[in-house]
Amino acid sequence: MPRFVEKSAKTVREAIDLALLELNTTEDKVEVEVLEEGSKGIFGLIGSKQAKVRVTLKETSGDRAKKFLLDVLSKMKVNADILVEESEDTISLKIEGDDIGIIIGRRGETLDALQYLTSLVVNRSKEGYKRIVIDVENYRKKREETLIRLANRLADRVIKYKRNITLEPMNPYERRVIHSCLQNHKYVETYSVGEEPNRKVIIALK
Repeated sequence: MPRFVEKSAKTVREAIDLALLELNTTEDKVEVEVLEEGSKGIFGLIGSKQAKVRVTLKETSGDRAKKFLLDVLSKMKVNADILVEESEDTISLKIEGDDIGIIIGRRGETLDALQYLTSLVVNRSKEGYKRIVIDVENYRKKREETLIRLANRLADRVIKYKRNITLEPMNPYERRVIHSCLQNHKYVETYSVGEEPNRKVIIALK
């Protein structure tokens, strides 16, 4: 999609509408520059001049996130495509390409770092806060499913042996998955102890 288009028509309004149609957007998401006002000429015929406008798409938070991420990946010598989905409060970026496992890192640490840095870049503007979610090869979904299985298995063990279990250190996202999975459990409860980056989840009998 072009970042801007120039359109000519009998009136400025008509030219703007043509540009919005081509860009498939609305007027609140663009900047309009009137290049020529246009004129009807003598008797509306002789010497008439069309109006001309340049309509430019405003850069969105999703655009900034994608641009920053592509720049970082380029420096990492990673060739990838990024699909962006933007809602009112969340920007999801899915990275696709060959040999992109390096982006995930050990237990998702590189991915988490990229997500954190992208969030800083996007949210330093005066616009509303946007939650950033970056995923590679559905890693987050697969990791979440693994954590849920782990949480349920360890909860059963806590009940069987009547002894608390302390999990290995996890990042905030992973701890949240464990807490969420067991929050309505009938027999066990969860809480976190320690300081970042060594904060751990404990599964205990109620």
